Amino acid sequence: MTSVIATMTVSLDGIGAGRNQTEQRPFGDIPEGVLHRWMFETPDESTAEIAAIVDAGAFIMGRNMFGPVRGPWAGDWRGWWGPEPPYHAPVFVLTNHPREPLEMAGGTTFHFVTDGIHAALDRAADAAGDRPVHISGGPTTTNAYLAAGLVDELMLQIAPVVLGDGLRLFDGVGEVDLEQISVRPVSLATHVRYRVRTGR
Repeated sequence: MTSVIATMTVSLDGIGAGRNQTEQRPFGDIPEGVLHRWMFETPDESTAEIAAIVDAGAFIMGRNMFGPVRGPWAGDWRGWWGPEPPYHAPVFVLTNHPREPLEMAGGTTFHFVTDGIHAALDRAADAAGDRPVHISGGPTTTNAYLAAGLVDELMLQIAPVVLGDGLRLFDGVGEVDLEQISVRPVSLATHVRYRVRTGR
């Protein structure tokens, strides 16, 4: 069975994204870069973790992580990452509005899934083969997979900042039994990996 790993950077108070997202503000009300300083300012400290985040056979993300467009698709929005996204694998985007697959440079193709989290996981698992599927956010999508008991492992990058308000990991999920596998502090984050014992 394909393993399902949820990966996310969160604040100390569990916030993984802000409200009021726009094209100019991918993280909404959260100050730009505050959660991901560890990745951009000190990447040499976290090369193993960065490699693990993108080491999947397929990815699943929510529509808000793909972009700020709401309602039916309009224009030619192609994601936040430029012409060559970092995934280099199929990415399945959860949405209520159909869209044709979007093929990008470097092996990333975005597929837009309108029939729910289980259908997206089935398609991602088929695409991943014997490699893991990564749930790459945002918080609402990760929470949906956790609540459904579909996550095997949770990889968190915990930034040393308290944000107070935003979209939180574990909101509405209920009880989750986690077994800590590893923990490694670096200057701008603490990398923690858990096994989800109440998963599949």
